[in-house]
Amino acid sequence: MTGAKRKKKSIFWNKIHSLHCEDIKLWCKRRLPILEWAPYYNLKENLLPDTVSGIMLAVQQVTQGLSFAILSAVHPVFGLYGSLFPAVIYAIFGMGRHVATGTFALTSLISANAVERLVPQNSYNMTSQSNTSVLGLSDFEMQRIGVATAVSFLGGVIQVAMFVLQLGCATFLVTEPVISAMTTGAATHVVTSQVKYLLGIKMPYISGPLGFFYIYAYVFENIKSVRLEALLLSLLSIVVLVLVKELNEQFKRKIKVVLPIDLVLIIVASIACYYSNMEDTYGLEVLGHIPKGIPPPRAPPMNILSAVLREAFGFALVGYVASLALAQRSAKNFKYSVDDNQEFLAHGLSNVIASFFFCIPSAAAWGRTACLYSTGAKTQVACLISCIFVLIVIYAVGPLLYWLPMCVLASIIVVGLKGMLIQFRDLKKYWNVDKIDWGIWVSTYIFTICFAANVGLLFGVLSTIAIVIGRFPRANTLNVKNIKELEFKVKTETDGETLQQVKIISINNPLVFLNAKKFQMDIMNIIQKENASNQPLDDISKCEQNTLLNSLSNGNCNEEASQTCTNEKCSFILDCSGLTFFDSSGISVLVEVYMDCKSRSVDLSLAHCTASLVKAMSYSGNLDSEKPIFFESISAAVCGVHSNKNLSKLNDCSEV
Repeated sequence: MTGAKRKKKSIFWNKIHSLHCEDIKLWCKRRLPILEWAPYYNLKENLLPDTVSGIMLAVQQVTQGLSFAILSAVHPVFGLYGSLFPAVIYAIFGMGRHVATGTFALTSLISANAVERLVPQNSYNMTSQSNTSVLGLSDFEMQRIGVATAVSFLGGVIQVAMFVLQLGCATFLVTEPVISAMTTGAATHVVTSQVKYLLGIKMPYISGPLGFFYIYAYVFENIKSVRLEALLLSLLSIVVLVLVKELNEQFKRKIKVVLPIDLVLIIVASIACYYSNMEDTYGLEVLGHIPKGIPPPRAPPMNILSAVLREAFGFALVGYVASLALAQRSAKNFKYSVDDNQEFLAHGLSNVIASFFFCIPSAAAWGRTACLYSTGAKTQVACLISCIFVLIVIYAVGPLLYWLPMCVLASIIVVGLKGMLIQFRDLKKYWNVDKIDWGIWVSTYIFTICFAANVGLLFGVLSTIAIVIGRFPRANTLNVKNIKELEFKVKTETDGETLQQVKIISINNPLVFLNAKKFQMDIMNIIQKENASNQPLDDISKCEQNTLLNSLSNGNCNEEASQTCTNEKCSFILDCSGLTFFDSSGISVLVEVYMDCKSRSVDLSLAHCTASLVKAMSYSGNLDSEKPIFFESISAAVCGVHSNKNLSKLNDCSEV
């Protein structure tokens, strides 16, 4: 035993001593993605679009920071801090180049539950008279931000622990319908939480199960207390925001810089409120004093971590899932990869470190990420530039926001959630693709608005797993392929060259979210391998290939045969006879594989296609309408490949 232990120790120490400088560099680049792209940053091409995007992003960071801080039941200035520090940390550790991290509506709602539970509003009168040395804020405000930072700290620790346990691979359990329904339900909660500001009603904090319905019941019971001035100003602000943002979206290709309507509205509303004294004349609630500067760091209160465990765990899951979905979407749109585990580390550190700087829980937000898309951001430098402007607001502009009406700020929040609220349109897609996914979406949304975002997320994941487990045992995973029709086609075909270049791939499993990613990787590996094997190597290999493929060459390597070989493309036929069922994730991957093949000039056909498969694929993607891609049998698909090749040859001859 002692000899075996010594041997294991010697192997362990040998591995440590064998580590080279290159291994350390690779590890640093993998854990610090900024080292991967920053040294190769192109100032001439990227700095200008990143600067423009950073300025536009800073406007949203400031407005949403103030808004989501109020949503989190803390002083608005802490939302400015939450728009600064997490963005800087994520730029260092995160892999999403077009992901804007900061305050987030979903995480603010979860944090508000802990804040209102541990430091309720009725304790304000007892502590409002005493001020602390931190920016002159009251003890009440500092107690509230202490609870919020405790949620941020513990949630970040949970995310880092998930990174250590390598749980990023488990994110495939969170499907697209579950994410869409959960975020839509959470956005509905946020809109509901802003109703009191939109209507100018004073109302107590209402949360818990069915709190969504209790809020509207309270509003209808006290409908006479609605302030008409606040309602009209809210409606006017919403109409202006929606119209200008739609015009910006339509004409963004013609104009280089879109109008920052959020900033313009804040300035105009603040000036109008100041000169007309709306706070005293009409009783409108305003933002209030925003202190200057950033206080020195302070550790979150560790004695209440056990009391906020429920909110911290829910925030860790909901914030990460929503952020990862945005990171994966940006990676898909701009052709780069994102490591799920690295995102756990990036968001975990963004919350752990930022909690020492009085930051509320943070995550990536859809509205700010969409801003980076629309303004042409190239890298995370855009987020870093936005942080510079946020600093300017903190040290110079913040006190000028005192007169900003809360109803205008609430209108900005509601319009900013448009991207999440319009996900109701996904219901039509899921109904046409897979009605079970439609049912999961509806039920997850109902659970989210009845309880909370984390409850809806948990229900969606569990119901998806249960349905898939129930469907898989009834699926035919093995399929005996009948090759007689293919053999008959091979024997009767005169053009042997065409048949030699056709590769038939059989799908023998259902295509759902569980195996969609692996299916995509496997099929693309096959296609890349076959295309690589068909590339011309040298003159000798060309001659040997043409000797096999061209029966008229008689072993002579002539120039015409070589030219035919080098221009030949390999065609692929997917045999879908074993595709017993599919879901929206599987259809999305199948459409993505087809579009990828199309971009690579690779012919891909589908045989043995059911009517539901054809309908789902046609509905989910812009497929090629010039030539058929769906066939009833393999022989029909081979005929289609042959006719397409003859047509291409005819076109080449006509061009000559």
